[in-house]
Amino acid sequence: MEQERLPEHSPAHFMEKTIALAEETMPRGEGGPFAALVVRGQKIIGRGWNRVTSANDPTAHAEIEAIRAACAHLNDFSLAGCALYINCEPCPMCLAAAYWAGIDKIYYAADRHDAAAIGFADLHIYQELNRTPADRTLSAKQLMREKALPLFHKWQEMPDKILY
Repeated sequence: MEQERLPEHSPAHFMEKTIALAEETMPRGEGGPFAALVVRGQKIIGRGWNRVTSANDPTAHAEIEAIRAACAHLNDFSLAGCALYINCEPCPMCLAAAYWAGIDKIYYAADRHDAAAIGFADLHIYQELNRTPADRTLSAKQLMREKALPLFHKWQEMPDKILY
C-alpha cells in the first residue's frame, strides 16, 4: 500500500520533517529524542535538536536551538510571523522562549504526558509552576527588591530602549 503524500508546505508536511529530524539526530547520542523547526512562510529558517547531554547545557533543548538558529538567520530577536514545529509539546522553558521570540503558532506531536512516560520532567515542571513559590520543591526567596527597583526605573526612563 502506497503511503499518502502530504501536501507540500502543509503543517503536516513540516511536522513530518520535524519527526524525521528527530529520527536522524537522536542516534547521535547528543540528547533526548526531540527536534524542532522554525518556519516562516513556507521556508524552514531554523532547525534544532536536543543537545543537552552533549553540550552539557540544560537549556540546549530542540526548540531553543531552533529559535537561536532562526534568530541568527534573520539577524533579529523577533520571530513574529513564524511557526514552531516540535515532535513533542514544549516544556515550560521552551514555551516561554516561544513567547519571548514572538512565535505566532506552535505545532506539536507527542505531549507532556508522553514525555513523562519516558522519563522527562516536563509534566512535573508544569505542575510545579502552578504552585506558589513557597510550595514548590525548588526553594526561592525574594531578597533586596527595593535595592533592585531603581535599575528598573532607569530602564523605564531610557528613551532609546528596545522593548522585547
